[in-house]
Amino acid sequence: MFAIFEFGGKQYKVSEGDVVFLEKMNVEAGETVKFDKVLAISDEAGFQAGAPAIEGAYVEANAVKNGKNKKIVILRYKAKKNEKKKQGHRQPYTKVQITKIAKA
Repeated sequence: MFAIFEFGGKQYKVSEGDVVFLEKMNVEAGETVKFDKVLAISDEAGFQAGAPAIEGAYVEANAVKNGKNKKIVILRYKAKKNEKKKQGHRQPYTKVQITKIAKA
């Protein structure tokens, strides 16, 4: 059984027990999160797609931790102008574990 849900402008395909890294949410570790915008569900009964979402379906997850990804380095350089700019960025994330997929 798997589900496709949307969160933060991105779509995620998950099954029960999967661990997913999402955009940072305002939740503490150990809290339960519910995603209501389920686009599709597939189980032993078949595949069901929403238009655009399935009414009453949800994906429940447990927040494991909040953190930051590895640093990426952005280097801007203009040739022959002696102009350089170095910048770093660490994207924050929330790590969640999928506990339940339910449909109406």
